[in-house]
Amino acid sequence: MENNFSLEGKVIVVTGGTGILGKSFIDGIVAAGGAVGILGRNKEIAEERAAEINKNGGRAIALVADVLNKEELLAAKEKLWAEFGRLDGLVNGAGGNMPEGAIQPDEDIFSMNLDGMKRVSEVNLWGTIIPTQVFGELIARTGKGSIVNISSMNSKRAITKVLGYNMGKAGVDCYNQWFAVELANRYGDAIRMNALAPGFFLTEQNRNMHLQADGSYSPRAQSVIRQTPFKRFGKPEELIGALVWLLSDASAFVTGSMVCVDGGFSIFGGV
Repeated sequence: MENNFSLEGKVIVVTGGTGILGKSFIDGIVAAGGAVGILGRNKEIAEERAAEINKNGGRAIALVADVLNKEELLAAKEKLWAEFGRLDGLVNGAGGNMPEGAIQPDEDIFSMNLDGMKRVSEVNLWGTIIPTQVFGELIARTGKGSIVNISSMNSKRAITKVLGYNMGKAGVDCYNQWFAVELANRYGDAIRMNALAPGFFLTEQNRNMHLQADGSYSPRAQSVIRQTPFKRFGKPEELIGALVWLLSDASAFVTGSMVCVDGGFSIFGGV
């Protein structure tokens, strides 16, 4: 019987491929049989991860680019095409939060760092849109493929402090639905777009917010755990199943959706 969940023969680009969740994404794609373009700003990590995959019998290429720099992305696109001659999928994994995009409880809400808010919103929203503009053309050239955006619990619920991130991810959700419809209008069912919405995972970007110096949970992390029915943070590898499904032919009739991988956070009323 044909395995529709396989990514055998498919080439997938992962932006943010040098991060913690990005590592999980690329490992999952390779395990499902896919070749991967590891795109990020950290050349050393991208090349190290690509070399490890190639050493173990997989296929990977390091692509060094900033997701907000179209010229760098175009150069990465040409490098990928020269190596593989096709592109079947894109994971828009780049994004995250920055201190300047947050406001603390003791700060004046009418004196927010607006430039910081804009920067964080931009990297999450435009850092999704611009790579899609660049690499989507290769998917269309190949003829068929799937694009997966990374949403967040922050896009649907008011999560304190991180307003810039909240706005960026809310924009991603709007874009995800709008662009999925427009892709369908132009390409039928050949090119799909969906979003993966992680719950709370510990990453390098949020570790200081969720862990205290002794490694115990901060008051904020304790609040997250109380609101998560599974009563724990997610593990990066727990995103792989949903991601591979959305990239594979097993989800051929799915577009414009948002799949929550959150331990129940999004549906818990708190009582």
